[in-house]
Amino acid sequence: MVPIAPFAIFGLVYSRSGGMPVLAYLVGMIALLFTAASYAQMVKAFPLSGSVYNYAGRGIAPPVGFMTGWMVLLDYILVPCLLYLVASLAMHGLVPDVPVWAWLIVFVAVNTGINLRGIRMTIRLTRMMIGFELLVLGLFLLVGLWALLQGRGHGFSLSPLFNLETFSWPVMFAAVSVAVLSFIGFDGISMLVEESTGGSAQVGRAMRVALLLAGLLFVTQVWVASLLVPDPGGLLGKDSGTAFYDAAAVAGGEWLRHVTLTATALSWGVANTMVAQVAVSRLLYAMARDRQLPSFLAKVSVRHSVPANAIVLVSLVSVGIGLWMCSRSDGVDLLTSLINMGAMAAFIVLHLSVIVHYALRRGSDKLWSHLVAPLIGMGILVFVVINANVLAQTVGLAWLGAGAVALAVLYALGRRPALDGMPSEAGRRSARTSAP
Repeated sequence: MVPIAPFAIFGLVYSRSGGMPVLAYLVGMIALLFTAASYAQMVKAFPLSGSVYNYAGRGIAPPVGFMTGWMVLLDYILVPCLLYLVASLAMHGLVPDVPVWAWLIVFVAVNTGINLRGIRMTIRLTRMMIGFELLVLGLFLLVGLWALLQGRGHGFSLSPLFNLETFSWPVMFAAVSVAVLSFIGFDGISMLVEESTGGSAQVGRAMRVALLLAGLLFVTQVWVASLLVPDPGGLLGKDSGTAFYDAAAVAGGEWLRHVTLTATALSWGVANTMVAQVAVSRLLYAMARDRQLPSFLAKVSVRHSVPANAIVLVSLVSVGIGLWMCSRSDGVDLLTSLINMGAMAAFIVLHLSVIVHYALRRGSDKLWSHLVAPLIGMGILVFVVINANVLAQTVGLAWLGAGAVALAVLYALGRRPALDGMPSEAGRRSARTSAP
């Protein structure tokens, strides 16, 4: 999740939302704030790497955890592929003589090298990249607002927030199913709870703050871009990958188009993929540590204290899928839909985990935190999934079926899913009296 995440998918969200991308991002932020609240509850109960895989497995049952981890793998494994592809397409737009596949391999190699050096190196470079992205975003907003004041674009309007002529809930939730891609990544914070010096409370707080700050930035930039797009009506009928850069050109000319393109390439290809690779490697490590994936993925580098084998595997998968998607005209759209489908399914189970673990199993009297809020979050996400891309729904069900087969194989091999460190009955009674 980076400050300028909407740059690359603005045209897609604008088209799917009927010209109301601001509303799509607001609804997405609200939905995921409920999800962050459920994460905060579960990370307090189980402060372990593995995120929703651990929370579902320990909060409901190990087989449910396996299936949830399997679904979120669809999100986590494909996220780096999408980020590399978008960054490579942006760099190809700037340097057409270098093919997309070559840029993709370069980005993979750079990020793999950085992540193998350890988490501190990743943190330092991420901070530098965030500063660069905020600088570019501030430049776009200043130039864009000045252009609107000078009469360029379509003037100030509330239509990017709400337009009665194009609004319907199915249209809006279809757009939200794409817009949430910009927020995907906040959940990766929970993957680092074992490496956080502030413990589970800090992790839960960090997720909420990250969502609110990102939501504010996303809403502001898509609102300004919506008022500057050259052909709003024409954009409704197509999924333009250059819509944001076209708006930047209206605001400041070709130099601003190139600046925003470069920022997209570097932020998606380096900053975003760096932390995405960190998150998925920790998920693979956590599942392998629990003997639900091959044991070589649980190997930790003695020198740098990172799951080195998992990082290398993610890199190889990213290259393979990325090169395949380079050859498809709908590669970005397809990967976006698949990633969001995996994430939304996993988030739905996360909310259910809170209800089962706290409300049903422990009899918590915190009705809002442990029952009402998770139910609201589940309801919103179910509507998003129902209105998502049909192909993504089909592939998501196929992936779920493959997970069921994998689970059956584990049972047949005598490797029934089981998680170490399940809370004792005494611990459950204690937690019942002190549940947050």
